[in-house]
Amino acid sequence: MFPAFTPRYSRLPERFYERFEPVPVQEPRLVAFNRELAQALGFDLAAFDAEEAAVGFSGNVVPRGAEPLAQAYAGHQFGGFVPRLGDGRAVLLGEVTDREGRLRDIQLKGAGRTPFSRGGDGRSPLGPVLREYLVSEAMHAMGIPSTRALAAVTTGEHVVRGIPEPGAILTRVAASHIRVGTFQYFAARGDMDGVRVLADHAIERHYPELAEREGSERYLGLLEAVQTRQAALIAKWMGVGFIHGVMNTDNTSISGETLDFGPCAFMEQYDPKMVFSSIDEGGRYAYTNQPWIAQWNLARLAETLLPLIDADSERAVGVATELLERFPDRYEAEWLTVMRAKLGLEREETGDRTLIESLLDAMHKGRADFTQAFRHLAHAADSREGDTAFGELFERPEVAEGWLASWRERLTQEPLSEGERARRMRMANPAFIPRNHRVQQALTAAMDEDDFGPFETLLEIVTRPFDDQPGREEYARPAEPTERVFRTFCGT
Repeated sequence: MFPAFTPRYSRLPERFYERFEPVPVQEPRLVAFNRELAQALGFDLAAFDAEEAAVGFSGNVVPRGAEPLAQAYAGHQFGGFVPRLGDGRAVLLGEVTDREGRLRDIQLKGAGRTPFSRGGDGRSPLGPVLREYLVSEAMHAMGIPSTRALAAVTTGEHVVRGIPEPGAILTRVAASHIRVGTFQYFAARGDMDGVRVLADHAIERHYPELAEREGSERYLGLLEAVQTRQAALIAKWMGVGFIHGVMNTDNTSISGETLDFGPCAFMEQYDPKMVFSSIDEGGRYAYTNQPWIAQWNLARLAETLLPLIDADSERAVGVATELLERFPDRYEAEWLTVMRAKLGLEREETGDRTLIESLLDAMHKGRADFTQAFRHLAHAADSREGDTAFGELFERPEVAEGWLASWRERLTQEPLSEGERARRMRMANPAFIPRNHRVQQALTAAMDEDDFGPFETLLEIVTRPFDDQPGREEYARPAEPTERVFRTFCGT
């Protein structure tokens, strides 16, 4: 059933990983399978069998051609450096070449205790597996670069996280699992040959346009390319109210994909200081901090590359610093692009930033729901009747009315018809996101009652985020006061 594997990471020096066979589970059962993604990856769906798939996606039988391993990496976690992390419960089966010729990692999360587990059991509860499945697929459907969920398998075993919970394994697909922390692992050991080998591998894998560059330009180019993708990625997060929750350097992907979905969440009432992660007590990874944490993480990547950028350390620091100082401008340009699209603006005008910020300020003061506010604005783009519905989202509707007048004045400078503008805005402003309480309801039904119906319904809805979906309007509404979920938890 699996497509042919194309080994890449396992061909790197052995200090990059630990060979590791997934630990078999008692009773694997396939509870979710992404047929669309499987088709794109080249799976033989004509030969698909659910029981056989459960055995393969659990790791009980390693697919032919796979070379399982746990990757080594380090990382800054909430600002503190840990020199040895690595895949503590994840196993990279290997890489496959998809139908578009792209190399893709296939990884099992929750496949058993690896040499990097640091005392953990290497397993995953069902809840975090389903959360990552829902949120990563929703992110992909919204056009935000993300790892993908291919399958979820229950294990027939329980894991203990305070209380016994059903165990599960997620099959994750990624452009790669190379992180800033992977570079840090070798740099912390003074292994500059390892940093160079990893950098060349990352260039070949993700930035082949840099392959022809020589010397320092090659590695400075890598830093710049990663910075560009990170700026675009974080701007897209900000555009949908996504809060990652654990923006550690070991969760910062070199490819520019969203990586790891532990305590992540989408905010409802707009609050720039919103935090959901139960372990982020200081608010380090609050919504408004995400762009600047990305820059901080990029600085950690730059530190690992300095000897490759220039043998003279002072010159290397100067060049890298100059590049990193361009991040705010790069990010702002990406953010303005995202936000202009959300407001239906095609042209660039000097007052746009003020217009956007004044809307966000009104939403904050008016305690408006982030997703609903922008979606209602899209409806107001071609109908003045939508103004009332938009204003009703605010505790102080007069604030919204004042902003709407400024927005409509700005629209007089735009060339698009009202109908075309509204259509484009609906494609920039999702109607449906994985709201915390809906996710929790789906997870609870699956964990407590073995009922995957709510999960399947929510998955279908959030993977069509821009469609109106008549009859499912309740899924677009924010939580009632008694339903609100203010804390999310790491899956480990």
